[in-house]
Amino acid sequence: MEGINAAMTDYVQRELRLSRDEAERVRRQYWRRYGATLLGLVRHHGVSPAHFLHDTHRLPGLEARVSGHRHDFAALARLPGRKIVLTNAPRAYAQRVLRALRIEALFDAVLSIEDMAMFGQLRPKPDARMLRALCARLRVHPRACMLVEDTLQHQKAARSIGMRTAWLLRYVRRGFSARTYAGRPAYVDHRLRSLDALVRRRRACRASGGARFQ
Repeated sequence: MEGINAAMTDYVQRELRLSRDEAERVRRQYWRRYGATLLGLVRHHGVSPAHFLHDTHRLPGLEARVSGHRHDFAALARLPGRKIVLTNAPRAYAQRVLRALRIEALFDAVLSIEDMAMFGQLRPKPDARMLRALCARLRVHPRACMLVEDTLQHQKAARSIGMRTAWLLRYVRRGFSARTYAGRPAYVDHRLRSLDALVRRRRACRASGGARFQ
């Protein structure tokens, strides 16, 4: 993420002809306001989404830097049902990361920002209308889905349409206050430090009498 954020700031600085500090401020402002820097750039500056996504996700040497946790990979393999990557990143980048981690086979599909257009406009996470449309496309009711995410904005949107939510805190970003991550908001069903914890909770639920896992 540090590399992507730096690349986005570089892009804003170059394309809008701003100072480095101003470009960083604009990037963060659009991310907070719209949930994605790209949406602010498209809305206010007429930036081409394809150009932005290609330019900011090249990241040479990514394969040597990306890493995962074998316990999470094992947990993914044990979790039942379809498993889908839902990312605001471009498809080529998402597939590149999955290949680098050697976990492509653990997922049934990759839904990227290219799949999040509605009525001619991009509507990436946390757009609730997009999430509802994706459920319809997958022919599954939102209540049968669980969104596993590290971003609370996305969790809140998913819960608003009936999805279950799991807030994964393994990858807490530096610079965020501890207060941000204290407790569990009402729209979060599970607060987790690892995917293995999600597997254990499901097993405990089934062992306690077979009630539907929530």
